[in-house]
This record gives sequence, C-alpha cells and structure tokens, in this order.
Amino acid sequence: MRHSHSTALPAPVNKNVPRTERGDWRTIRTLLPYLWEYKARVLAAIVCLVLAKVANVGVPVLLKRIVDSLDAQMAPLAVPLALLVGYGLLRLSTTLFTELREFLFAKVTQRATRRIALQVFRHLHALSLRFHLQRQTGGLTRDVERGQRGISTLIQFTLFSILPTLVEIALVSAILIARYDWTFMAITAGALVLYIAFTVLITEWRTHFRRTMNELDSKANTRAIDSLLNYETVKYFGNEEWEARRYDESLHRWETAAVKSQSSLSMLNIGQSAIIAIAVTLIMWRATVGVVNGTMTIGDLVLVNAFMIQLYIPLNFLGVIYREIKQALADMERLFALIEENAEIRDPPGALPLAIRGAEVRFENVYFGYENNRQILFDMSFTIPAGRTVAVVGPSGAGKSTLARLLYRFYDIGGGRITIDGQDIRNVQQSSLRAAIGIVPQDTVLFNDSIE
Repeated sequence: MRHSHSTALPAPVNKNVPRTERGDWRTIRTLLPYLWEYKARVLAAIVCLVLAKVANVGVPVLLKRIVDSLDAQMAPLAVPLALLVGYGLLRLSTTLFTELREFLFAKVTQRATRRIALQVFRHLHALSLRFHLQRQTGGLTRDVERGQRGISTLIQFTLFSILPTLVEIALVSAILIARYDWTFMAITAGALVLYIAFTVLITEWRTHFRRTMNELDSKANTRAIDSLLNYETVKYFGNEEWEARRYDESLHRWETAAVKSQSSLSMLNIGQSAIIAIAVTLIMWRATVGVVNGTMTIGDLVLVNAFMIQLYIPLNFLGVIYREIKQALADMERLFALIEENAEIRDPPGALPLAIRGAEVRFENVYFGYENNRQILFDMSFTIPAGRTVAVVGPSGAGKSTLARLLYRFYDIGGGRITIDGQDIRNVQQSSLRAAIGIVPQDTVLFNDSIE
C-alpha cells in the first residue's frame, strides 16, 4: 500500500433538504402522459360526462313544460303523462352516464397511480447513498404516500367535478340567453365571476398553510419513526420522555398551522355562501317580476329556480374542490420532485457488464471526500491480488467502510480510479459490479417479513 491518508468517516446528514418548487401547470403536464396512454377510455368518459350534463340540464326544461301543461286549457292529460315519463328517463340518464363515466375512468386513475408509484420506487433505489443519508425515511415515505393520494384526488375532482360544472354552466347560460331577459344572464355571470375570483384569491392565500402542515406532518412522522426504529437506544438512556417532548413539539406546531387553516376555511365558506345567496335572491326577484308582468309563466319561474339550485350545489362545492385540487397539486409536487431528483451515480452510455477474469482489485491514486471541503482519502493506492485474503485495519472512523462504499460505487471518487481486472468500475454497469461482490454486513438486517 502506497501513500495514503484518511480522516473521519461519517457522511454529513442534512435534515432540512430544501424542497423543489414546481408550478402547478408543470405538475399537471407531468401527469398527463400517464393518463393519455388510455386515450380511448378518457375520450369515452368525457362523452359520458357531457351526456350526463345534457340530461341533467334537460330535467328543469322538461319540468317547466310539465308545470305549464298542467293548465287544462293548454293540453290534455296525455301530454303531462308523456312528459312525466320523459322526466323520469332524463333523471335515469343522468345517473347512468355519470356511473358509466366513473366506470370507464377507474382503470385510468388506478393504473396511472400505480405506474407513477412504481417509477418513484425504482428511482429512489437508483439514487445515491448520499441522497438517502441526507433524507429521512419517515418524511420520504409520507411524501410518496401523499403524492399518490394527490393523483387520485386531482383526477377525481378535475374530471368528475370541475369539468362537469363548467359544462353545466355553459348549457344553462345558453338557455338563459336564448329564452329570457339579459338580466338573468348578467346576474348569473356576475355571481360566477365574483365567486370564482373570491375563491381563488382566498384559496391561494390559504395554500401556504397546507404546505406548512405537510412539512410539519412529515417532520413529526420522521421523529416518531426515528425514535421507534431506535427503540433500544431510547430505552438504554431512559429518554422516553425526551423523545415524547420532541414529538409533541412537532405536533404542536402542526396543530397551530391546522387551526389557522380551519379558521381561514370558515371565512371562505361564509363569503361563498353570501355570494350565492345574493345571486339566487336577485334571480328569483327577476323571475317573480316576470310572472307578475305576464312575460314569464309559472313554468319559467320553476325552470329558473331549478337551474339556480343545480348551479348552486356544484358552485357551493367549487371552493372545496378548488382547495382539494390545490392541496393535491402541493402533495404531488414533492412526489414528482423525487422522480426528477438527479441520480448522482449513473452508468455511462453503452456501459458493458463487468468481466471477471480473476478479480484483482486496484485503488490507483484515489482521492475522495463526502464534501468538497472535507477530504477523506488522499492519493490512496493499493492492490488486492486475485485469490488473496487482505484485511484493512484501523481505528473507528479511519475510512475502512468508505473503501467498501467506493468499491460498490455508492459514491464516485474525486480523483484516480478503482479497477477490477483492469476495468474502471465507473465504466461498467452498476448492477453487474454489485452482483460480482459478496458482502457480510456489520449489522444483522431483517426485513419486516417472514424468513420464507
């Protein structure tokens, strides 16, 4: 062994890795290719969505005709009977097409979630040891879990709530413009614009509460898992209460953020209800005036009222839906950031499998440091001949484990090269390199599963 020098071993652990900021549209664009693989199902689901809303809007129109035809001077009893049958069929069609839409899209949602989760899992295994030492397992798993749930939430609310509401608003607006005084459409449009603007502004203000809750939730979960994984150590030092205080500190901060989030939610709900109540009152006032003046029938009054009720219900939930979508995007933000996390150790293009001809290991002028300003190995060179048993001895922290990590290529060296039978390990496939090395770990590791 030629000139060598080493210092303390442990790699730094950064417990506050900064979160990558992603735009909402960028997150959505990342998701779309996974959905578009099933374009036929997506398009069929959208067709069912439109048909369901056409049937739903047709119900009040038919109801108006039923009410107007109840006048004995306008139609015989046979006409209301036919209209009643049509009314029932439209009601059935609304439910039928809605359920068919959900049936068609169920596979798309679940398959997209499954594929993304698998891609994240594989990518996490492809990341370097440095990444996993810097991240805490509890927070990482919680990010993945919330991200998967966020995908389902986003798809659910976008396709099953937002898009149907927009279609229904468009159909109702067209009927109001075609049939009635411009004031009806003006009141409806004004209320919609005011409602959406108010919801978006308040929800954007509230979003940072959710982000704070996510971060504090991950931190609390991380502390709990770390403490439980090191159960024996906690017991050795009698630190149960200290660990409980640390955990409660994280929970207290999460509680504060959650209370602020709920308080702002109450303010948002009150504002939304006020806007809708005022709009519905104005619409009914105009309809009542029309009936009194003879320009509208009782059926028209029923029609306008039914339209307002149909719009009120989804609009009343629009704020909730928008909040859920924003929260889902915030949750997905971290999941997709994990996918885009740069893999520090990569196989070069065209890398070949390691060819073993005797397994001579050589460290040639190797320089390495876990950080740029903290060098661990300086110009280290030695050879382990094929078939020989060689021991590396030294005090704790001298760099013995570092040599093994470099041989496995958990890290890339800063200078020199490491070869096996003359092949630089940076130029061969990592899978073939690790498959050729046997190891007996210092610690006994068991997964939470049966031995079988």
